[in-house]
Amino acid sequence: MANILIVEDEPAMQLGLKDNLELESYLVEVASDGEAGLLKIKSKSYDLVLLDVMLPKLSGFDVCKAARTAGITTPIILLTARGEEMDKVLGLEFGADDYITKPFGLRELLARVKALLRRSQHSSYNDSGVISIGRLNIYFNAFRADEGGAEIKLSHKEFEILAHLHQNKNQVVSRYDLLEKVWGYEEQPTTRTVDNFIVRLRQKVEVNPNHPKIILTVHGTGYKLVI
Repeated sequence: MANILIVEDEPAMQLGLKDNLELESYLVEVASDGEAGLLKIKSKSYDLVLLDVMLPKLSGFDVCKAARTAGITTPIILLTARGEEMDKVLGLEFGADDYITKPFGLRELLARVKALLRRSQHSSYNDSGVISIGRLNIYFNAFRADEGGAEIKLSHKEFEILAHLHQNKNQVVSRYDLLEKVWGYEEQPTTRTVDNFIVRLRQKVEVNPNHPKIILTVHGTGYKLVI
């Protein structure tokens, strides 16, 4: 039975999320500010964290960044009322696995939770040794990347995306396929999650992210890793 932490300061939202997740038979704990949430994340193992961005004491961005810096790989879904695309990109850069913008439907949230839990439980990598992708040397089994010996931070999801693209190198991989294989979505949600991750990956992989040569966009379809 999955154990989920909700970090949300709005009492009504916190209670609604808790009640509905418990109805799905999840074990649920809550925290009402960023400091309390980070303390829980560091002191106990959770299967997933629902993390609001706008929190007292520490923002969701700060909590996410601190957790990843501490080496905690628990899947994190950001909950945000902001519609700014840059806020979503920042959240992914800080290590979040997904985001959902308020107001959101309960069905969509539960689908994201189930998909992320399913992927985290069955995630596997078959590539051993070092693989060169653009500027980076990637060690998929160790979840490590470096450039000229200097470690480059990649999130768990960035490794998964690169692994799937590498397994299908020089072939077109659709956004739908990435959402299904990496996130575990059975239906394509109305989200730019994949595109935002690709933006971040290009900044780490490409010599010139504005003119990519490694991760190419196939317009109207998806992406292709050229090696």
